[in-house]
Amino acid sequence: MLTTAGIHHITAIVNDPQVNFDFYTKVMGLRLVKKTVNFDRPEVYHLYFGNEAGDPGTIITFFPWQKLPKGRIGTGQVGTTSYVIPKGASSFWRNRLNQYSITYTIAARFAEEYIQFQDPDGLQIELVEREDAQNSKWETDEIKAEHAITGFAGATLYSAQPNLTVEVLESIFGMEFIEEEHGYLRYKTSGSLGNMIDIKITPSVRGLAGAGTIHHIAWRAKDDEEHEKWRELLEKNGYKPTEIKDRNYFKAIYFYEPGGILFEIATDPPGFAVDEYPEKIGEKLMLPPWLEQKRKEFEETLPHIKVH
Repeated sequence: MLTTAGIHHITAIVNDPQVNFDFYTKVMGLRLVKKTVNFDRPEVYHLYFGNEAGDPGTIITFFPWQKLPKGRIGTGQVGTTSYVIPKGASSFWRNRLNQYSITYTIAARFAEEYIQFQDPDGLQIELVEREDAQNSKWETDEIKAEHAITGFAGATLYSAQPNLTVEVLESIFGMEFIEEEHGYLRYKTSGSLGNMIDIKITPSVRGLAGAGTIHHIAWRAKDDEEHEKWRELLEKNGYKPTEIKDRNYFKAIYFYEPGGILFEIATDPPGFAVDEYPEKIGEKLMLPPWLEQKRKEFEETLPHIKVH
């Protein structure tokens, strides 16, 4: 049976690219690992943030649409993105959020304590300590390795039909059911990052796409060969995946699961150093070969992002 190691990346919609960049690099301490454009709508940036190498399981990405109306978080979406921090780092993060006047709450779920807050666009974020979190190799002036975000802890899915979403997680992705608690189901994958997936089974409002909402969640495929097998499996089970799309840094297929959430399956290779030196990733606008002839146009029309 095919099994996914967990989350490859999560992609969200936001408004201002500078606000987005400042929050995820300065406040959260992530690395901008790729500045490119939305390959399907190249008039919009596609910004990728992650660990030092942009490894699968660490990558949060954004489509910044400056005048797009706000959305509403609800069913048919990923509701919350969870990040791992090292054991003992919670007090550092509570102090840090206070320093930036970011309101947070503390919540417990499945015997874990979560620091919950929102980013500037209203995306729901959690931080959770885990014993097996390996220290990040990416540091900033204010966030050292012993406190830095390691990658994804997981995500919470707001499904319109949780029982059918469960079927996908179990029979398609091979995830293991862990337990049920207080209106949530927990599933686990084999990976070390992005490996705890919660499904909210209590009623929720219907989600509306827009700024401040998650666009899709991507699951890991280890290589192109396995990726083909995923697509065959989805077709066999009636899920109607897209054709395989070349996203330059990974191959991708997309499908809607029955609960209304857009799922992607993305290959681990080739990664973000395919068109830049590893130490230079994220420093300049990168375009796929078929858009390179429009570079001057994009550089003139895309909003300027001041990189710290």
